[in-house]
Amino acid sequence: MCFSATASFIAGGALSATGAVTLSKAKSKKEIPFAAIPLLFGVQQTIEGVIWLSFGSASLNAVMTYAYSLFSHVLWPIFLPISVFVMETDPAHRKILRGFIAVGLLTGLYLLYSIIVEPVTSSIVNHSIAYGSPHLYPTVSLILYLFATCGSCFVSSHRIVRILGAAIFVAFLVAGWFYTETFFSVWCFFAAILSVIVFAQIRTGTGHTVTP
Repeated sequence: MCFSATASFIAGGALSATGAVTLSKAKSKKEIPFAAIPLLFGVQQTIEGVIWLSFGSASLNAVMTYAYSLFSHVLWPIFLPISVFVMETDPAHRKILRGFIAVGLLTGLYLLYSIIVEPVTSSIVNHSIAYGSPHLYPTVSLILYLFATCGSCFVSSHRIVRILGAAIFVAFLVAGWFYTETFFSVWCFFAAILSVIVFAQIRTGTGHTVTP
């Protein structure tokens, strides 16, 4: 994320702890994937902390940059809509969410292919980390990525999940406007912090829904 290795490690530790507590509060197996989101973000932010420390070692930097990209580019468009679908209780919403899963899977696999065939690099720009991954930035890729992640949250019958989707979308706009060169790192950091909203959903339980 932006600013320093310390910021990434603190965020990673706090999110991992929050994720562990959130998982312990899951009342059913259906809640577990969604409850795991803060923990996964914690791992991602910890990896970025290592990236901050890796610029003196080309091999370590390459490994950690690709590890981070597997989270940021591949995991989230696939995992997030699936986690929302698994927790969803309304049949009509589940039917719609299947389309978001399909889009997320195709987007994630395309980005995985792009990561494999094209080099991904990281560098420090204006006190933040910039990732050289141009295959993610074309308009179509970003739209599909947003559709799979934020869009699947908007479809949920759970009010708190919709709030999470809206918050991540606002974070996308802020990161894109103010942090153009380091957009993805900053957006992921904002999304990671916002993932603590997941705890509120798991605490209230899957039965707490509000119809759109």
